[in-house]
Amino acid sequence: MMVSLKGLFVYAISLAILLTGVNCIDIYHEWIVSIDTTINPVSSPQSVITINGMFPGPLINATTNDVVIAKDQIGTFTYFPSINFHKVAGGYGPIRVNNRNVIAVPFPKPEAEFDILIGDWFRTDYKSLRSSIHDRQSSQLFDIPDAILMNGKRPYDELSISKGHESFTVSKGMTYRFRISNVGTVMSFNFRIQNHKMVLVETEGSYTNQITLDSLDVHVGQSYSVLVTADQNEADYFMVATPKMFKTNESSDIESLEGIGVLHYANSLTTVSGPVPAGPDPFDTEFSVNQAKSITWNLTTGAARPNPQGTFNVSNVTLAQTFILHGSQGEINGWPRYVVNNVSYLTPETPLKLADMFVNGSGVYQLDQFPTHSVNAAAAYGVSVVSGIHKGWLEIVFKNDHDVMDSWHLDGFGFHVVGFGNGDWTPAARETYNIFDPVVRSTVQVYPGRWTAVYVFLDNPGMWNLRSQHLKNWYLGQELFIRVFDDNPNPAKERQPPQNLLLCGMFESSISPISSPAPAPQAGM
Repeated sequence: MMVSLKGLFVYAISLAILLTGVNCIDIYHEWIVSIDTTINPVSSPQSVITINGMFPGPLINATTNDVVIAKDQIGTFTYFPSINFHKVAGGYGPIRVNNRNVIAVPFPKPEAEFDILIGDWFRTDYKSLRSSIHDRQSSQLFDIPDAILMNGKRPYDELSISKGHESFTVSKGMTYRFRISNVGTVMSFNFRIQNHKMVLVETEGSYTNQITLDSLDVHVGQSYSVLVTADQNEADYFMVATPKMFKTNESSDIESLEGIGVLHYANSLTTVSGPVPAGPDPFDTEFSVNQAKSITWNLTTGAARPNPQGTFNVSNVTLAQTFILHGSQGEINGWPRYVVNNVSYLTPETPLKLADMFVNGSGVYQLDQFPTHSVNAAAAYGVSVVSGIHKGWLEIVFKNDHDVMDSWHLDGFGFHVVGFGNGDWTPAARETYNIFDPVVRSTVQVYPGRWTAVYVFLDNPGMWNLRSQHLKNWYLGQELFIRVFDDNPNPAKERQPPQNLLLCGMFESSISPISSPAPAPQAGM
């Protein structure tokens, strides 16, 4: 059974504003977004969101400057539904943004490329899960998923091969690019391929200094590209994703909480067998932190542009602002909520951008009321909007006060990931930052009881969402918005709204917009 899902917004991670560049093409996709109750990834009947009948959805394959949703970026990304808890029901798919031909890729062209979308999955219907997280007694239903899927397929099981699992066919001696994304909602995972090394080459639009890995930690919302050479005997090999900070044998009900696929050599007559290859201790935080620190930016190669990535670096920038953001849990009026500095975001009836355009936010939000350097004494609701200085460097310190992993994403910008640390952050921690070649990425992990520091160059005017990528955290309020104002009304930076703009909230009856929003503070002031 398939049911149309009207009003479903599909969001693309970390993609810049629409701009038409030279030598570009317009790529059009017509999507039919539906609910399918026949796919049943883990046997139980449930609602799955499909796009054009596919789960995962179709690949968006584009080149820098093409107009799809993205411009001036290369790399590996995903799209997904962004409202009403829909993401837990699927609706996601892969995005590739390829280099233009005039820009050399810093590795030989692979024989082929494969997308691997890996994520936790629940048997419970998304509507029931959405309801459960508001209840203190049942909210833990969402903490432990029922399976880890690879490209929407259940794990390999030699006793039930006919049920279908993910498999990738390779030829001996050839090198392949695997684009790995964590499309889950709860768990980080460690990914590895039996008896094969992986060479890390890219993450979320940035080419990295190449390092060889036995396994790779991928946190919620993150994407990587690795090169894998088929240099083993012609056989079949396990591809495994196991959760971090969780032991899969703690309960017989969740023994199979492993994503398992197969790397199949074209002439193989040998199926996989035996135990899956062991990975690092899932509770070894130092392993994960050290691996994260080892992922650095390739300063000499081009990416979206011919000039080297390192042309734009943070080695001697002047910080214009610092935000220190504590992510934690709270309770407001007896209801469980997630908070940032003890403020839980409450979505207003009027969209922020409409309020900004028509009435400078009046009656919808109060600019800079949110505490960016301190934690309020008690948890409370708020419409959190803070000023970001246009073309200023913003330092954000994310502190994870949860006892589980978290990850953060900011629309419209990349994070220069300069530091990881334990305990509370102090200004002295800047002495430990990597300001030489920090990787630039769209989603960054924050370890329990620890902090992660990033630099962001706010060159993109607009109203930008900063949020936890963990779905329950995000849905229950762990987010805020950064308003970056530019008094130069250049449509190349921020397009004017279309004439057929739909109005809602306090603007359901048409009114004329004011001339411009109120200005934000400028760098140096």
